[in-house]
Order: sequence, then C-alpha cells, then structure tokens
Amino acid sequence: MTLLKRRYFVLLGAVSTALSVVAFPLQVLSTPGSGGTVGVKAMNIWQAIVLGFVQGMTEFLPISSTAHLKVVPVVLGWGDPGVAFTAVIQLGSIFAVLWYFWGDLFRIFKGAIRAIALKDYHDYDLRLLLGIVLGTLPIVLLGLLIKRFIPDYDNSPIRSLGAIAIASIFMSILLGVAEKLGQRQRDFEHLTMQDGLLMGLAQALALVPGVSRSGSTLTGGLFMGLQRETAARFSFLLGIPAITLAGLVSLKDVLDTSLGSAEIIPLVAGVISAAIFSYMAIAGLLRFLKTQSTWVFIWYRLIFGVVILSAISAGFLQNS
Repeated sequence: MTLLKRRYFVLLGAVSTALSVVAFPLQVLSTPGSGGTVGVKAMNIWQAIVLGFVQGMTEFLPISSTAHLKVVPVVLGWGDPGVAFTAVIQLGSIFAVLWYFWGDLFRIFKGAIRAIALKDYHDYDLRLLLGIVLGTLPIVLLGLLIKRFIPDYDNSPIRSLGAIAIASIFMSILLGVAEKLGQRQRDFEHLTMQDGLLMGLAQALALVPGVSRSGSTLTGGLFMGLQRETAARFSFLLGIPAITLAGLVSLKDVLDTSLGSAEIIPLVAGVISAAIFSYMAIAGLLRFLKTQSTWVFIWYRLIFGVVILSAISAGFLQNS
C-alpha cells in the first residue's frame, strides 16, 4: 500500500509539473520577477515579526524560505519585502544555528587545531571541518559567477512566483525519490570529506529560488546513504558559512543606504524573530527526523507548488 502511494505521488508530481509548464508557459517562465528590490521596504514591526517567523520556520525545514518569504507577504497584501530584507533577516537564522550547535562547533574547531598541531591529518574533526569548507565552495563560486554574468538575476523570470512553484514541485519529487531509494545507514560519525563536497554541490542548487537549501542538502544526504537526522544536522552546519556570507553582503548593502528608525527598528525585530523561530525549527526538525520520514514535507511542497500555480492561472496571484 505504501509503495502504491509513493508511486502515485511521483506520478502526480510529474503530471502536475508538466501540466503547469505546458498550460502556463508564458505566465510561469516569461514574466519578470519583481523581487529585486534593493534596500529595505517600509513595513511595521508586526509585519517584520511575522516575516521573521516565516524565515525562522522555513529556513531549516526543507520547504524553501525564499519561496515563503515571497509568497506569504504577497498573499497578505504587503508586497515583496525585497531581496535585502529577506537576506538580512537570515542573520537571525545564523545566530540560531550557532547557538544550537555551539558545542559541536567548539569541538570541531578545537579538534581540528589540535590535529594540525600534531600533524594528524586523518583526524575526524579536521576532516569534517575541511568537508564543510569544501562544501561551501560550490555555492560561493556559482554565486560569484551568477553575480558576474547575470547582474539582474534578482529581477529575472526565475524569481517569479510561477518559477518558484515549479521548483517546489520538482524538489518535492526529487526528495520523494531520495526518501524511497536512500539507504539511511551512515550516522554523523561516518561522514567524509567527499560527503562535504557532494552535499555542497547539492547546496548550490539553492541559488535557484524555491529549491530550498535545506531541502536540496537533505535530498543529497539521503541519496548519499546518510540517516535523515545526520543529513539534516550536517546540512545545518554546512549552511553556516553560506547563509552568513549572504546575510553580511546584504547587510553591507543595506548599511550603505540611508536608513531611518522607521526601517531599522522593523529590521531588528525581524532578525530577532527569525533567530527565535529558527532555533525552534532546528530543534523540532532534528527531533522529528529521529523517528519520522520526510513525506510530510514532500507532500507539502507538492501541494504548495500546485496551489501557487493554480492561483496564478485563476488570476488570484500575479506572477511577479
């Protein structure tokens, strides 16, 4: 029965994606995105807290924070908060992951330094740290290439709601396949440098809005034979450099503009809100994956994408 349900899911997802692209090709793929707003859009504290909640609860769940930060405010009638705002409040998520994994990070750095001093290059902590470094390179290099050759990437059609919805559907199918085929045999103590690089390549897919950094790395981890909790835990650690760099770059851009208290106070409120709810999401997901599969997220992403495309088709949402 379970096998039939999973086959039905893959079939439904594939059909939904195909019909979406065929039925709405101009709407989905040709409408420029309007999400490249530079700076911080004026909003009140309540709106910033809500968006911080959305960021916190979706950054580390495999459902795409970018997609939800674009869809939720539009549905609520607030408009797109802008690329800078959504990137800066990611700093709240970084505070949360550093807070949660502080003990692990301290052990890894301490062990790596000790290994270097002793010239023990087979030390586990050193290899794990190098794996995180190697895993960060793909998204950084690809991000630089995009910034160099596609300067208006944030305003491109790939950031439109339709494109984000299609990415969500596609990734739900991919995660479903990984959930079914993954062996889930290796725990955190059996990670290798190669795992870091492979998961880093998966993480680079998240540069496409709607893919989800957590979703792509969790999917990659399952394909690599990692246990669900191990894949999620390593995904969180791997995401620290990437999310920090993105947040700091956007923070610099924001600070270069003239911001008044009307923009700064909501921004700070959004960061704090994102930190609190990110911590809750991290703890909750790791606890959940100890005993449960990822199917709830798979179905959610599939339904989320189909609903967005249906709303665009019906004219309830503008594909911006």
